[in-house]
Amino acid sequence: MTEKKVRAHTNIALIKYWGKRDEKLILPASSSLSLTLDAFYTDTSVVFDDACQKDTFYLNDVLQNEIATKKVSQFLDLFRETAGIHSPALIKSTNFVPTAAGLASSASGMAALAGAANLASGLHLTNRELSLYARRGSGSATRSIYGGFVEWQMGTSSADSYAVPIDDADWDIGMLVVVVNSRQKELSSREGMKSTVETSPFYSGWLESTTKDLSEIKEAIRSRDFQKMGEITESNGMKMHGTMLGANPPLSYWEPDSVVAMQLVRQLRQEGMPCYFTMDAGPNVKVLCRLTDSEKIKKRFADFFNPNQLIVAKPGEGLKILSE
Repeated sequence: MTEKKVRAHTNIALIKYWGKRDEKLILPASSSLSLTLDAFYTDTSVVFDDACQKDTFYLNDVLQNEIATKKVSQFLDLFRETAGIHSPALIKSTNFVPTAAGLASSASGMAALAGAANLASGLHLTNRELSLYARRGSGSATRSIYGGFVEWQMGTSSADSYAVPIDDADWDIGMLVVVVNSRQKELSSREGMKSTVETSPFYSGWLESTTKDLSEIKEAIRSRDFQKMGEITESNGMKMHGTMLGANPPLSYWEPDSVVAMQLVRQLRQEGMPCYFTMDAGPNVKVLCRLTDSEKIKKRFADFFNPNQLIVAKPGEGLKILSE
């Protein structure tokens, strides 16, 4: 059997995805917008083979347990059902990003799995169709099908909730990722999201303001207004974390060094360096900046963090076939 390997990059949401209106179909409560990054990615191959007794899943060369394999199997069933395939699969995936640490490993992981399953099944799905499939594995994965700035349109149903490319981000855009803690989170994004939607009195206000944020950031991207884009990014991210603080019980993914990083960004802005922070459901801080300023910003952060905690990322590309 020919190994068909696909690479997908992570994406960092500038307008956040936080909350579902349908848990099973992973339909979001609002649209979102992200930047795909080149520094973090997943390489995955899928082979459907009758010689396999059951689905077998290796992550980073380690055979995964039944629980981890079940999630992958259920996702592959979407492709098997469409293609009329009944064979078990051998799945090999390598994550070049810490798993479940708030660095969007599920986005690259499920997008790469979707791309590899598409090749292995011979379905020849379009990127838009793949985006629909990827969403069923992980909401943010729908955006990792594409490079640059990407919008996940919430849609009206499962048939039209997919991502679309907005801009290739080829205009001096960069991001410094501050890895405060790369360990797996105690509370998953999915659990935190569900608790926030069900219990936070701030959540309805978040949904209302996100629609406006999305419209304004798309205009800022169109006009290449970096300052406006950064201000909306930082505000939107903080509002998302505000909804978590209002949950019952209150949630916070922040650690002391997360606050150190955010304060340093504010200080750099006061000194005339345009940069803005955002955080997903995890302690790690992402600093949106001009790519030409990224090394200077990294140097300042090196006064507070170890070099291996600081990663400069450029805009990443969409799904890529590495070998067939």
